[in-house]
Amino acid sequence: MRVDDKSARSVTAATIALLQPFKGAVFTITSDNGKEFAYHEVMTEHLKCGVYFVDPYCSWQRGLNENTNGLLRQYWPKSTYFKSTCDDSVRVILIQLNNRPRKMLLFITPF
Repeated sequence: MRVDDKSARSVTAATIALLQPFKGAVFTITSDNGKEFAYHEVMTEHLKCGVYFVDPYCSWQRGLNENTNGLLRQYWPKSTYFKSTCDDSVRVILIQLNNRPRKMLLFITPF
């Protein structure tokens, strides 16, 4: 989901909206220490899951997130201005990524 800014309120609302349909399958959320996760208690309350923070500068503690960032870079280079990216193109790319077989899942798709 595209968010208009990196405020804690926007990121929290988007995270809850995206994960609410999977509430029973979400057990934990691992995030970095950015201020956009300041409302992590709200996520915990709505999704009934734990929120954990990684150590600073330890990207290997968020392996799935870092791998997904790499996959997203195939579609959007690092300098992409997302305010000009439409919601439909974001949905199409997310569908493609969720239907992509993953080695970690024994070549089953996340979908």
